Amino acid sequence: MPDYNDTRLTPPDRPFRLVQVRAGSVPVREAPLPDARLATEALFGEILDVFEEQHGFALVQCQRDRYVGWVPLAGLSERLLDPTHRITVPHTHAYAEPDLKSAPRLVLSLGAKVSVIAEEGDWRHCRDAGWVYHRHLDAVTAQAEDPVSVAEQYIATPYLWGGRSGLGLDCTGLTQQSFEAAGVLLPRDSDMQFAWAGEDIPGWRDPGTLQRGDLVFWKGHVGIMTDPDHLLHANAWHLAVAREPLDGAISRIAKYYAEPIGARRIQISSERGPVPAWKTGA
Repeated sequence: MPDYNDTRLTPPDRPFRLVQVRAGSVPVREAPLPDARLATEALFGEILDVFEEQHGFALVQCQRDRYVGWVPLAGLSERLLDPTHRITVPHTHAYAEPDLKSAPRLVLSLGAKVSVIAEEGDWRHCRDAGWVYHRHLDAVTAQAEDPVSVAEQYIATPYLWGGRSGLGLDCTGLTQQSFEAAGVLLPRDSDMQFAWAGEDIPGWRDPGTLQRGDLVFWKGHVGIMTDPDHLLHANAWHLAVAREPLDGAISRIAKYYAEPIGARRIQISSERGPVPAWKTGA
């Protein structure tokens, strides 16, 4: 279970107010500075708890995964909208009009939650965002059947430390986004995912043991298996999301970094739910 004394998950013990993300995404940084290291990102429609403000930044905790950091105030709204739909592609544009030739207002990423208030042909008007193509939306309660198929949509997406949008993401941003689309919320960082997500796979290095959807971990890194022999991961070697033979990835990473530390299997059907146990300590 989580250690809620972990500074990544522990906000100040003081009153807070609720805000909602109104930018396509907002950076969640380690300090209230525009060039501070990116810890994660919060997407359009996410609810954040605000504890204090400094220099145009708010110290927040993301309600969806408990992560704590500093977010620019410019991307936040005090008005909370009830989402009706979510984005189902890695990224899409929200336009000023129901016309692909009109001005794009925002880039929305997979998992962003929007409130549809009108329809016109193939377009849906999302409050405070713009017009979104209807095939890039689904009901907010909809769930993908296969997280690997979601992850494969990100192939060639640039690597971005702390990223979890369709414009760039890191290894755990990829696994978190892919499994959340299938109804399973993972914690944000690889050590948390290794400790709290799914079940350990004994003898995982034996031929034929791994399955599609299994997670393979190194200290500070994770990838998702697309079949028993191939790994899909956002990584610094390709500086992108790439699929490659697992044996080759293990050999290369061992040469430059370290050996893997284990593998875990997540049973989608049994772990779906609005509040995972690792979030509540149950």
